Amino acid sequence: MKITILQTGDVPAPLRPQFGDYSRMFERMFDSISDSFEYDLVVVNANDPLPDPTEMTAIVITGSPAGVYDDLPWIEPLRQFIRKAYGAGIPMLGICFGHQIMADALGGEVRKSEKGWGVGRHSYSVVDRPDFMADAPESLAIACSHQDQVIVPPEAAKVILSTPFTPNAGLYYSNEKALSFQPHPEFKDDYALALSELRREALGAEKADRAAASFSTPSDSDLLSRYIVDFFRQAVA
Repeated sequence: MKITILQTGDVPAPLRPQFGDYSRMFERMFDSISDSFEYDLVVVNANDPLPDPTEMTAIVITGSPAGVYDDLPWIEPLRQFIRKAYGAGIPMLGICFGHQIMADALGGEVRKSEKGWGVGRHSYSVVDRPDFMADAPESLAIACSHQDQVIVPPEAAKVILSTPFTPNAGLYYSNEKALSFQPHPEFKDDYALALSELRREALGAEKADRAAASFSTPSDSDLLSRYIVDFFRQAVA
């Protein structure tokens, strides 16, 4: 299966030599589950032209430091791309910013949350179980790093992951071809910790320390990654 990765942000420069780009993190995530994937890359935030989504097999939209409300030249074309892909039933996954821009493009509301930063490992309640998550436990512990949130999901979206801090943390769409999550299953713990430490001044010492301590909770990223692969297999079939 060929996955087209739409990279919408860059790993911060101080961390890039060690951790590489977000596209590579997703490739490693998928390759850890199966060796059946191939990848194309479109660096959207560098203004690479967006191909016709109807010619794609599957799409991943990455995280980004940008907000859906930012006046950037690539934001509106990406919205139009998402709407066209959704209308054509092309399997599509959004993570963090990808989760937010999908919701925004398809009729939801996204903004910077008054709750502030969500960082560290959060435990997300599984509130609905699509077929590809039929064996999901009661909760999934996944790394996150965000200020913006989906405040109101699109009408076509069902909430599948939720916390009191991030009520709309996972969305599965009624066409059964679109899925998105606020947390980052593609992040390894060393990167998630390094990212929170890089943002220590913005977070404040107390929140940064809590984020660091939260990584003592075992990660469920591998399990969520398996669900994502099963989603793509089901949606492409």
